[in-house]
Amino acid sequence: MAREDGTVDCLIVGGGPAGLTAATYLARFRRRVMLIDAGASRAALIPESHNYPGFAGIAGPALLARLRDQAERYGARLAHGEVERIARDDGTFFADAGALTVRARSVLIATGIVDDSPDLPALTALVKAARVRFCPICDAYEAIDKRIGVIGPVRRAVSKALFLRTYSRDVVVLALDREVLPEAEHRAAIEAGLTLPPGPVVDLHPDGAGLLAIDAAGGRVSLDVLYPAMGAAARSGLALALGAEAATGGCLWADGKQQTSVPMLYAAGDVTTDLHQIAVATGHAAVAATAIHNALSRNLC
Repeated sequence: MAREDGTVDCLIVGGGPAGLTAATYLARFRRRVMLIDAGASRAALIPESHNYPGFAGIAGPALLARLRDQAERYGARLAHGEVERIARDDGTFFADAGALTVRARSVLIATGIVDDSPDLPALTALVKAARVRFCPICDAYEAIDKRIGVIGPVRRAVSKALFLRTYSRDVVVLALDREVLPEAEHRAAIEAGLTLPPGPVVDLHPDGAGLLAIDAAGGRVSLDVLYPAMGAAARSGLALALGAEAATGGCLWADGKQQTSVPMLYAAGDVTTDLHQIAVATGHAAVAATAIHNALSRNLC
């Protein structure tokens, strides 16, 4: 997979949809590709997506398995591990992942984001049961006319709840703080028909096919589905340490070919955008992989 000196054409960091799609493209370009994945893809949390083109429904882990099989079929090398550090010297990248050190002529950062989640004990189980969902753009269509809750700091929660009013008249804001909404925001929420119960939420429980949110006074709110509105953090540290520029919101800045401000350092997927969609990630990957292939010296057969 490497040249005589052990250098690969491209190191891909992250094995989600963006990283795996780029690995397939580059392998089909007959490039030497190494992908290192820590196993923390956000896509793995999806019980079933009905929002990825061409699939009536597919679970996140199943989609990732298909993408891994495809990349390996074309010759990409996939390794499990966490890249702890990347350095650059005289145009070559050096990446450390435990006992593994990789030399690369280019690097693609496809490390994604980490959702900020409310610190509530039942959350993990409710996510697995598809009663807590993170992406209304992906799946709010499936919550049409259901009772939808949005939990988070009240101002964030109201903003997301207003988006969800497209799908249901029964949208409940569940605050985690005691902040008082500014008058204009409170009026907009009321005019949109949002329910604004008092008191911060302190616990969640499964309840039949739905869930219960419990506030500090012991009050209970029954819901069909719940969306956190907590924000997310981009896993951009490796690129920032190399001098890459950050865009608004902490994502990595990338140009039209997905190259960061560091030459031959590319980025794709959620780490570069606040539109967290699998289709966007795979599109970024196609652009980035093609740009990387064209930027490298020709690999004449």
